[in-house]
Amino acid sequence: MMADRLKLDDFLPYRLSFTFNLVSERIAGIYEALFGLSISEWRLIAVLAEADAITQAGVGLRTRMDKVTVSRAALSLACRGLMDGAPMRTMAARASFTSPPPAARSTMPSRQGRWR
Repeated sequence: MMADRLKLDDFLPYRLSFTFNLVSERIAGIYEALFGLSISEWRLIAVLAEADAITQAGVGLRTRMDKVTVSRAALSLACRGLMDGAPMRTMAARASFTSPPPAARSTMPSRQGRWR
């Protein structure tokens, strides 16, 4: 009997994931249009805005991005002058990032939140 067959549209984890992706893509489109940032770049800047210093592994844990994605976002931001390039000397998990320079601060969400 196939009565227990999974139907994705009725499966709450699938629906939540799908909805989250729609919201994330919408916000990413807005940040791309306003600031020229990709999702990973925006996530990195947002994490750095809240932390005085954080390791590459710490960024990965807070954003659910793998270390390659974190490194590419940091390198892209550094090449555009939105982040100090010093942390990119190594790809090790202990590599640390510090708060973004003033040039990047205009791309950060305010504490009150831009999406209210």
